[in-house]
Amino acid sequence: MRQRKDGVDGQVLDLETAVKDGVLGGGVGFGGGFAEKLDLNKMIEELDLPDVPSVFICPISLEPMEDPVTLCTGQTYERSNILKWFSLGRFTCPTTMQELWDDSVTPNKTLHQLIHTWFSQKYLQMKKKSEDVQGNASEILDTLKKVKGQARVQSLKDLRRIVTNHVTARNAVVDKGGVTLLSSLLGPYTSHAIGSEVVSILVNLTLDSASRSNLMQPAKVSLVIDMLNEGSIETKINCTKLIQSLTEQDDCEQIVSSHSLLVGLMRLVRDKRHPSGHLPGLTLLKSVCAHQQVRVLIIGIGAVPQLVELLPGMNPECLELALFVLEAVSAVKEGKLALSSCSNTIPNMVRILMRVSESCTQLALSILWSICKLSPEEYSSIAVDVGLAAKLLLVIQSGCDPLLKQRSAELLKLCSLNYTDSIFISKCKLTRTIR
Repeated sequence: MRQRKDGVDGQVLDLETAVKDGVLGGGVGFGGGFAEKLDLNKMIEELDLPDVPSVFICPISLEPMEDPVTLCTGQTYERSNILKWFSLGRFTCPTTMQELWDDSVTPNKTLHQLIHTWFSQKYLQMKKKSEDVQGNASEILDTLKKVKGQARVQSLKDLRRIVTNHVTARNAVVDKGGVTLLSSLLGPYTSHAIGSEVVSILVNLTLDSASRSNLMQPAKVSLVIDMLNEGSIETKINCTKLIQSLTEQDDCEQIVSSHSLLVGLMRLVRDKRHPSGHLPGLTLLKSVCAHQQVRVLIIGIGAVPQLVELLPGMNPECLELALFVLEAVSAVKEGKLALSSCSNTIPNMVRILMRVSESCTQLALSILWSICKLSPEEYSSIAVDVGLAAKLLLVIQSGCDPLLKQRSAELLKLCSLNYTDSIFISKCKLTRTIR
């Protein structure tokens, strides 16, 4: 729904005021009927302006009118909207609710021209600004080929500013070969001042397969990972996003298997001062977990107990990502041992069941299954003592996925093997027999 405003600077109060103040016709660049050559529907869609003069808005749809028509009451509506109103058997004026003594509609040509002129002015202003931005981007790219040192840093800052705010600038950089130029600035001798600006620009651009392959050269990857570990929080997040895009390549093993990358990601995830880095860090960690060889490396840097301890303080989105990582490592023997040796793994997983989302419940249940199967007598007893049996019954009785219910029933049966029926019932805090 569009906001309706009245006032000055193009925000007209009514049609009479608009005509008197000269908004109708006479605009810059609109002589000789040029405005009529522009398609009104296209302009409205591309501009998508939040603040449109209220006189242009149809009272029924609250959208700009393209074909305004006036009723006998003097009220104006979009033709298609008022005809639909009539088709429903309503022969009243929607605004005043007066009964109509004449159901004919009259095209409001003056208002149509006013609407067309106003949107044409805005549209051409947007196009001119877009062309200016594209020109600025091209000029900066040419400058980058010539300057060095602090002048290069400043040019990169200027380019970052416009690509962040303008889609047309981003397209211009890609079309002018800017990705190749920017990529060439990354290397073993690149300062972090230059590198951080280059990365901040690249993450705003659409990188094709060839561009990603170019960025995966060892020296470039090494620089980006160094900045992930040592840069500002903004730089760390940008480096994480860039590496995330590089992992879409088939030959990304050299990146995802980097010890420094995994260490940097865990630092980002653990950083309590900058929670904005948690989501991108966990997102990339989830991506690299798809590679089986990485799971052992994740376990080796001590990520498992760290993630387990962080679970209670995570928001639902981060929690699901962290659980995905832990569930992935639980598929290997070293992961099972790391999870089982952490005293808070079982209590935290039990606490998550049926509290966040079905996907989180499924992941937590899978982790609990892996641990309990490792040593049923030891770990099942611990799980039951912290309330697992009662939680599993809740899952079974819920309307969740049948496979999830089946896994819950299997785990419940595994837990019950260590107890007599009466003791297990008391552990579940139930008053009826478990079948």
